[in-house]
Amino acid sequence: MGNVLASSQKDCGFPTLPPLPPPEQPQAAASGTGGLAPDKVENPGTMEDLHKRCKDVYPVNFEGARVLVNKGLSNHFQVSHTINMSSVTPSGYRFGATYVGTKQCGPNEAFPVLFGDIDPSGNLNANLIHQFGRRLRARFHSQIQGGKYLVSQFTGDYKGDDYTASLTLANMDVLNDTGVIVGQYLQSVTPRVALGVELAYQRSPQMPGGHLAILSLGARYIGNDYMCSGNIGAAGLHLCYYQKASEQLHFGVELETNIRIQESIASVGYQIDLPKADLSFKGLADSSGNVGAVLEKKLVPLPFTIALSGLINHSKNNFKLGLGFVAGG
Repeated sequence: MGNVLASSQKDCGFPTLPPLPPPEQPQAAASGTGGLAPDKVENPGTMEDLHKRCKDVYPVNFEGARVLVNKGLSNHFQVSHTINMSSVTPSGYRFGATYVGTKQCGPNEAFPVLFGDIDPSGNLNANLIHQFGRRLRARFHSQIQGGKYLVSQFTGDYKGDDYTASLTLANMDVLNDTGVIVGQYLQSVTPRVALGVELAYQRSPQMPGGHLAILSLGARYIGNDYMCSGNIGAAGLHLCYYQKASEQLHFGVELETNIRIQESIASVGYQIDLPKADLSFKGLADSSGNVGAVLEKKLVPLPFTIALSGLINHSKNNFKLGLGFVAGG
């Protein structure tokens, strides 16, 4: 949540105040060929976003009724009110706020960015993103549930001209000797090929031997209108393929294999955008029997968006339906 990729290497500190952007912004498409593939070696982004373009094609299904009201108070501050009614996730009200600072680092990027939400019981999700200079970016995420710190995670990204090195520290507790450390490195080898490595280390007295380390390797190839990515390690295999059929139609294919439980799941996702109708449709189908879709329709010229979600599992005879309403930008 809240991972904002750098879309340029411009110096920070411009005095121009940008309009308030959403907390998460997609990575800009590479320039030079009119397609996906860049014409020179560029920064490959982070290892965390290796499969992002394929993942963005898949719908995010929800269940029940959801009402979201956004209100921009200024160019830098926005608040939101969310009411959720569901039999799967906790129902109730959440208040959210987003602040974007004045330090501009790109056409659509400004820092620091603070955003989060809280419910009447005090359960809190908080995020902080800040850019230090041209190359270093820090992200902090914290989650409080039931009066206890459930998640506390810090990530630092250093972005070179043709590589990105990242370090993540999660739930670090020196007194109890627990925590997770993840190191990632992604290197652009050619304009089309990027190779990466990830080392995850977890320490806990409850684990056999007291600690565990997992090494995985990743790769990505960018074509003119498609992208292949994958990573393999001791935990399993993850492969993704993204295809841009046209400006309105996008496809994604994903294969996930878990070696420990000896299970594989293959899925196909697609996205249809109809700008003239202000409509977006995403669908998926996987080998475990799930078939789902999400339809979003903007009610122009009104600042309203309606979302309809459906997910059915044929093997388990389970169906979930969701209806969402968004007011404001």
